Amino acid sequence: MTIGERIRAARKARRPPCTQHALAQELSQARWGTPKFLDRQQVYRWETGKRVPTYWLPYLEQVLGVDLSGAGVEEAADTVASVIVLGSDDVERRRFVTASASAGLAALDVTDAEALSRRADQRGPVRVSEGEVAAVRSMTAALADTALELGGGHARHLAVRYLIEDVGRLLEGSYTERVGRELFAAASALVHLIGWMARDVGAQGLAQQYHVHSYKLAAEAGENELAATALRGLAGQALDLGHIPTGVRLAEACEQQGRAIDNLTAQAYYRNIYARALAADADGAGAVRQMSLARRAIERAPAGAGGSWASHYSHGRWAHESGMIHAALGDLQAAEEHLRLALDVHGLDRRRTHAIVLADLGEIQLKQGNTAGALKSWQGFLDTAAGVHSVRVSDAISNIRARLRTVPGSAARSLNKRLHSADATVSSLCLSRC
Repeated sequence: MTIGERIRAARKARRPPCTQHALAQELSQARWGTPKFLDRQQVYRWETGKRVPTYWLPYLEQVLGVDLSGAGVEEAADTVASVIVLGSDDVERRRFVTASASAGLAALDVTDAEALSRRADQRGPVRVSEGEVAAVRSMTAALADTALELGGGHARHLAVRYLIEDVGRLLEGSYTERVGRELFAAASALVHLIGWMARDVGAQGLAQQYHVHSYKLAAEAGENELAATALRGLAGQALDLGHIPTGVRLAEACEQQGRAIDNLTAQAYYRNIYARALAADADGAGAVRQMSLARRAIERAPAGAGGSWASHYSHGRWAHESGMIHAALGDLQAAEEHLRLALDVHGLDRRRTHAIVLADLGEIQLKQGNTAGALKSWQGFLDTAAGVHSVRVSDAISNIRARLRTVPGSAARSLNKRLHSADATVSSLCLSRC
């Protein structure tokens, strides 16, 4: 039996038999404490297989008194219901998710073009206006500010709870199609941030799922820039995990989607991830070409960050990323020049980014035989990274300690002691917050 057939059988087995309208009222009462926010059409869609009630399964089981668990439920759910389930499982730590190449590519599947239209003008627990959407954007910006400064481990679970408790209530609410598009876009930005935070603490499977949901929400809202940003997150993650062909495919899709966007900063952001992917795939000429396009775009971009995630791709971040692409292509001198430019441009506005640049610079310097310069950069890394909770910082500590084993002298031994202490602190933070 399908999930819909099981719901219908359980409803009709009640004595007296329960109508679709009555079941809708009982579900609304169980979820919101009032019977008026769900109608019989929702139950009809479940029973006929037009929609799958992933989010509503616990309430259906509670009201009908049956076990409705079954395979294939989550995959068929609409994006709103699915992302709320994902967030709930994240908070309760009910699901261990691993990242895979196929799951990342799933974002490129055809999206549900009618998802928003189906939800528009339906009854719900709250009437959503532009004011509520603006509040979601403001809260997302505040959470992003903290995460970018101190790492994804800070306030990650706060962001997830905000998604499932506050934004989830709005997504289930009543709104016009115009406001709905703005709400879906705002939710996409929040979900992308949560994905970035999950990735920054090493929860790769969760990060991948959040990025896929961010992409789908953006696509359903018709927001090209947000969709391209989500694809960039997936591409970067695939490259980090060594899924090179998948990373190239996702980065190419990201760059193509970004071509139609009238935002030069965003275009640079998307082209450099494509350059990184091509470099990883040993296509040096293609990587250089995309880096050149990215440089041209960032140099022509107006000063000052916009409101979107992609708009915060500063000259410093571009220089850092370009430097690491040059390193991947074997040009260590160009890599060091770009990393020094990143430090000059960036200053200390983001401790997390500044620390990571210093760690990378030290590695490039050591490879070029500049041991004193490397030790100085790594001392600066430790000074800056204190209090930052990011897997990038913990990975940098491990990598530096491994490289220091071949470096003689008291300065290297002293630095290694500091790294050992910092490693223990980061591990303790991870156990308490991840």
